[in-house]
Amino acid sequence: MILREPPSSFKLFFVIQGSVVPAIIGKITTITLIALLVVVLDHFFVPLPHISIAAMGIFGVALSLFLGFRNNAAYDRWWEARKLWGTLISDVRNLSRQCSLFIRDDAAREDILNLAVAFAHLHRGFLRETDVSAQITPLTGAERASRLLGFRNPADAALREITDRLVTLSDQNQLDGFARMTLSNTLSSLATAQASCERIQTTPLPYVYSLLVRRTTYLYCGLLPFALLEATGWFAPLFAAVVAYVFFGLQTVTNELERPFHNLQNGLPLDAMCRVIETSVAEALGKPAPEPVAVVNHVLS
Repeated sequence: MILREPPSSFKLFFVIQGSVVPAIIGKITTITLIALLVVVLDHFFVPLPHISIAAMGIFGVALSLFLGFRNNAAYDRWWEARKLWGTLISDVRNLSRQCSLFIRDDAAREDILNLAVAFAHLHRGFLRETDVSAQITPLTGAERASRLLGFRNPADAALREITDRLVTLSDQNQLDGFARMTLSNTLSSLATAQASCERIQTTPLPYVYSLLVRRTTYLYCGLLPFALLEATGWFAPLFAAVVAYVFFGLQTVTNELERPFHNLQNGLPLDAMCRVIETSVAEALGKPAPEPVAVVNHVLS
């Protein structure tokens, strides 16, 4: 996630970090060169067909609606993902308080909360397809960490470990019925948030719709120079470049927002949110809290 103060009006046009320009500069250049070629051919060699600018305007409005709808759908995914991780943080904090209330065995309480932190890291590892063994081994021990990572869904396995630990405490008459119900509700909320994140991760926006938008964008930008011949003349390449920046830029932004858990500059800072969970648990156990994840070059990972 990009974290920085809004640039000045002058610097606004030169900020590259977090911008989609590096990803689409090739497309913009291609459309600009096509527009320049069309203008040169029309003026010096052979008259080319001139498309009505009004017709292209209608075409552009339709394309804008398609891109706007897809952008809204992608942002909804991004925002829902952020809310779900907010729920995870809240539930782990609630679990910490509930363990302090209901579990008198310090070792058992620490073990359960360490497993909750491991759950967050394992869930992050699943969403980002990255190795988190270095983060969970100090929390669970090498043997248990290896066992958890051996499951198809390690985060869900961590929740089962917590459940098994609570069952053991219940069998030892250390938890009454109300405590079991309260802790069970919190674990259920964690599992629901986890499954919802997995739904977002494994269910992209419909491919057929993405394909339609991409094809339409290429067609529009490719035909636009023929509509700009009369209206703008030699300025056609400049206008074509601006339009290509807008449409291809929206398309690229949508592609990033559609994947909120990926390790992208505009993705969610899962490392930082896992550190928030670590801090909450450490303070609940009376241990020194780790330092927050630092913002490096305006990027929070």
